[in-house]
Parts: sequence; structure tokens; C-alpha cells
Amino acid sequence: MLHGLLAYLDSIKARDPAPRSRWEILLYPGVWALAFHRVANWLYRGELFFLARFVNHLARLMTAIDIHPGAAIGRNFFIDHGFVVIGETADIGDDVTIYQHVTLGGTNPTDGVAGKRHPTICNGAILGSGAAVLGPIRVGERARVGANSVVTKDVPDGATMVGIPARSTLVSAEQSSGHFLPYGTPCSEQFDPATQKLEILQCEVERLRARLAELLRERDGKERDRA
Repeated sequence: MLHGLLAYLDSIKARDPAPRSRWEILLYPGVWALAFHRVANWLYRGELFFLARFVNHLARLMTAIDIHPGAAIGRNFFIDHGFVVIGETADIGDDVTIYQHVTLGGTNPTDGVAGKRHPTICNGAILGSGAAVLGPIRVGERARVGANSVVTKDVPDGATMVGIPARSTLVSAEQSSGHFLPYGTPCSEQFDPATQKLEILQCEVERLRARLAELLRERDGKERDRA
């Protein structure tokens, strides 16, 4: 048990440059929220629903993180900071990282698997601050969801998603998922969604210019024919 705890703390330290020691990580609200959730989930699976909810509310009061007792969470789950909401039927894999103000919310279950209202987050995924992942969708392994993005459709493995609604950027999986990326997206101009959007707009301007030149040539040709 101690070995497992130390491995968990080390996995957080590998993803967060701030802590100077394992002891400091033990003060993180995300660590406490996950510890409370393990107890609440055990009670929930034992159909002790009131006690599970009581532990859940106690955890939310202490950590500002609300994880429904029914949510399934894998190994080395890391919530950096707090104010996170995770719904009842959410499934979270191993080595997932979530930043502050993330919501794993539910939608109409008739649009998905019966009884499944919340997303499935696969191994190694990173959800940036303020992101909302809604409905019984799948966020693939090593996928990145940028800050304040709203995801309502399945995310492929290794994809980097930004925007409202979230769309995949031009970053290839090989470039974006070779190693852990703090906050979900690389910090260089090459990967900046704003820069990529500008490039797309520039291409559109060039296309419109070419079309305008073609129309002007057609007009000049007609005027010469009339002359």
C-alpha cells in the first residue's frame, strides 16, 4: 500500500514542476478528493448510497472538487488545483490529468449507451483548465483538450482539441503526444491554435484573391468581345 502511494505521488511530481517533495503533494486538494472518492466509490458499489453521498459532500466541502461516488477512476489520476465536477457515469482511465474548472458532464442518455450519460476519458489524456466534456463520448488515449474547449463528440487517440465546439488542430499525434505536455497543449508558435487559425485565414484570402482575378479576367474578356 505504501509503495502504491509513493508511486502515485511520484507520478504527480513527474507532471507538476511546483512541488519540492512528496510531502507537499500530500496537501494537494486533488489528492484528498481522490482519496475520499475511493472510499465513496467503495460504499457506492456496496449500495450504501447515503453514506457514499455523505463522503462525497464532505470531500466537496474540503476540496471544492465534486466527484460523484459512482464515477470509475483508474490509476494515477491527477487533478491539478480544483473546482472540478465529474458525473456519475464517467469512466476515467490511467494517468489522466485534469486542470482546474473542468466539467465531465452529462447529456440526454437516449443519444448514447443506455444509462451512460457522462464521458469516458482514456489513458494518458489531458484536459486543460475550463474544458467541458459533455455526454457519453470517448476522449481517446493521449488526447489533449485545450483550455475552455467544449467537447461534444468523440476525440481520436492523440488528437489535440480546441474551441467551442472543440475541433482538432493541425498538430499531428506524433508531434503532440510523444511526452507529457503541461496544460494540454505545447507552448510554441508552431502549435498555437491562434497562429494556425491565422494561417487558415491567409489561405482563404489567397483563394478569394485568385477567384477575384479570374472574375476580372472574364469581365475584361466580355468587354473586349462587345467592342
